[in-house]
Amino acid sequence: MEKMGVPAIPMCTKAYTELANLTAAREGMPHLRQVFTPHPVGGKSEKELAAYLINPDPVSQKQIMKEIVDDLTVPLSADELKTGMQSLAAGPATYGPEIADNLQEIFMNNGMTDYMPIIIPTEEKVQAMLKGTSHSPDEVLRTAQQGVGYTSARWAYTVRQVAVNAVMAGCRPEYFPVILAMASVGQLGLFGSTTSSGTALVINGPIRDKLNMNYGLGALSPFAQSNAAIGRSWTLMGKNLSNAGIPGDTYQGGQGNQLDYNNCVIAEDEKSSPWTPLHVQLGFKPEENVVSIFDGPDMRQGHGARGSGAEPAMFDEQISFMFQSMVGGSGALVICDPLVARRLVDQGYDTKEKLIDWLWKNTMRTAKDFRESFLAPFHLYPLALQGREPYATWYKVPEDTLIPFFPRTTDINLVVCGGQANAFFQVANMRHGRSASIDKWM
Repeated sequence: MEKMGVPAIPMCTKAYTELANLTAAREGMPHLRQVFTPHPVGGKSEKELAAYLINPDPVSQKQIMKEIVDDLTVPLSADELKTGMQSLAAGPATYGPEIADNLQEIFMNNGMTDYMPIIIPTEEKVQAMLKGTSHSPDEVLRTAQQGVGYTSARWAYTVRQVAVNAVMAGCRPEYFPVILAMASVGQLGLFGSTTSSGTALVINGPIRDKLNMNYGLGALSPFAQSNAAIGRSWTLMGKNLSNAGIPGDTYQGGQGNQLDYNNCVIAEDEKSSPWTPLHVQLGFKPEENVVSIFDGPDMRQGHGARGSGAEPAMFDEQISFMFQSMVGGSGALVICDPLVARRLVDQGYDTKEKLIDWLWKNTMRTAKDFRESFLAPFHLYPLALQGREPYATWYKVPEDTLIPFFPRTTDINLVVCGGQANAFFQVANMRHGRSASIDKWM
């Protein structure tokens, strides 16, 4: 007898009806049984949530508990037994120059742009972009699963299709190895979380100067073509090479994120930094060219303002204070102007590791605050039930026990850039995902 799996029924709120149906169809189960609850569930009391279960499903109008039992026990109908996968295509084709003037609106109306004018990817321009790499145009890159709910298909695309999007974003051929490295990491831009996540791209190595990337005055602003176009390509690839960025379907960001236009591109100022560059910290060699991907909800600013006394600002304390308003289940990327980095060295942090260790040990909260924090009941408590540490321990200790704000020291990262016009730093509530060698794609 064939061994069957455990019967299960997907449940989500009414707000995601369309998304749930689309996801089921993509996964080859167009008639999947599903149960929907009223929206929202976040912030509701146990009594209110219990009431949901005895009331009708707002989509099917069936009493929810009876619907769950029936869905788990009643044999599948002929239609429900049908399966089939939807074929997937990645990105626009190229076009000849004779119709280029008519294509801006066509690209925009078909969701292929960021709603700003693009460079039309003519065959000539794409061929020029492909000269930026030694790899074959037909070589296939493959991302990890992409989309809301982590249930969508794996999206494969070629070097040529990446080149099309690089052209659209305004990249030069010499930028192309960076774009390919980004495309190889296993995710693409416009992640669909309801928290409206954004992305930071940190670039290290000699290629920063080769591409004239800006890591001085206005380093995070639109003052270099390389910074701007590389960041924009991340968004366009997300829209055209995977199923990301479809509001109400694969994108559910409640308010969206302004970083999604061209993301936060950071070329680290390795010369002015007193610390080990990020890529070396992550295990790469100093001479390697590397791109690192971070994502998370937001970014906030800090500066070297003094208190009422005459002592200079204690940046370690300021950074720790800012951490406490973040989502602890994510991570922290601290972007320091060289003035801030040198001041931190003066405070005794001659290595990044010393500062990170201090921040991890001194940014604390009670176990009660952790358990009641944003997303903890939905994302972290299930990990505790699986025995994953430190969450399993953090759900067992007394409520007044002080625990670190971030689970691991590796959740905290620091990079240096800026024009040294002000002792200024920014903290992004972002976690490091993956890093990739740029040299591999030259």
